[in-house]
Amino acid sequence: MAAASALGPAVLSATSADKLVRVGCIGLGTRGGDLINAVVPLPGVKVTAVCDVYGPHRRKGIERSRNADVKAYVDYRELLADPNVDAVIIATPDHWHCPIVVDAARAGKDIYCEKGFSRTLDEAKRMRAALKQSNVVFQLGHQARQATCALQAKELIDRGALGPISLVRTGRFKSTRPDQPNWRWYGYYDQWERPDPNQVRQEVDWDLWLGPAPKIPWNERHFWHWRCYYAYGTGYAGDLLSHEMDFVQYLLGHGIPDTCSCRGLIALLNDDREVPDTWIATYQFEKLGRTMTFEGSMNCSDSLPVTLCGRDATLRFDTIAHDVTTFAIEKAYHNRKADLPAGYERGRTPAQPNHMLDWVQCIRNRGTPKCSTDEAFIETATFLMSLVSQRENRVVRWDRVKEEIV
Repeated sequence: MAAASALGPAVLSATSADKLVRVGCIGLGTRGGDLINAVVPLPGVKVTAVCDVYGPHRRKGIERSRNADVKAYVDYRELLADPNVDAVIIATPDHWHCPIVVDAARAGKDIYCEKGFSRTLDEAKRMRAALKQSNVVFQLGHQARQATCALQAKELIDRGALGPISLVRTGRFKSTRPDQPNWRWYGYYDQWERPDPNQVRQEVDWDLWLGPAPKIPWNERHFWHWRCYYAYGTGYAGDLLSHEMDFVQYLLGHGIPDTCSCRGLIALLNDDREVPDTWIATYQFEKLGRTMTFEGSMNCSDSLPVTLCGRDATLRFDTIAHDVTTFAIEKAYHNRKADLPAGYERGRTPAQPNHMLDWVQCIRNRGTPKCSTDEAFIETATFLMSLVSQRENRVVRWDRVKEEIV
């Protein structure tokens, strides 16, 4: 996530009132530390409260708030009761997303929540209902939607420049040193030095960290490496596949797929993790004649940029979803269209506000952010289809009437 867009002040002054937006940040660990850095510099925004169950993370939030009067909380419910908080940023482990989003919506706080939206479909439905009943402004943290090149690609796709799109390919690959396995960091993506376990235990409210998860004795690896365990997250599905599939949804708007077949394997990272380090999913939209694929491995450094394969042309972005900056277009051999560009035309499409600024802007004008409640539900059903397919070893289907994975 970039900090503040260069066009931030101009966009805000042109579209919004002067009212100060007072923000509370819930969860100040890896991603939460980035998000507070992103919101603090925005014009007309003030971080008035921070919350985390771990002392060093709370202190990090206090420091990064740049507000000498910021309030610090251990329990998020006390932050939600603070009258000096208008909106919240939620960057807790995924198992806390549902209760905090529901409570924040009922408290009338506008919400920015990190992906994945929820761990289960039932949670997603409860969150959607609470958000729609409250009419708060909601944004899910998928930063690829801020890319100017993505908006230009959407415009080309919408006018049919690629022809019918029958195949979409995506992937996520990252190989690290054997002694630094993925998702085993300590507080940030590049921190591998293990803090003193006794000191960490003294600084964590463990019962509050567990919350709705199964009650277990203190477990240091679960606290630091929660992405590796199904009680707290959804592994590859909600953490990485969701980024790619949400970006494709932004581009194509095709909704929830009809079917999914997914296989996963712990190929090399046999370190007590429950979630696979290899994830291969195939989705199909039967009426559209469209297939989407996702390939993921934490044991190699391949590259599979987001690629949309149309009958008349293929559009290939430069990298994974939330890092895209440009794209190229390759015409099919039979395509003689003269008006099809070779790729992204810099300067032709107006620059877009970054994802956090889009949320703040919509808080002020009560608009709809780019990754709002309905988009969050689509994202969740899509990635959960891969999870259910992999764990139950079968092809799954989306029942559009019942809104269930069957």
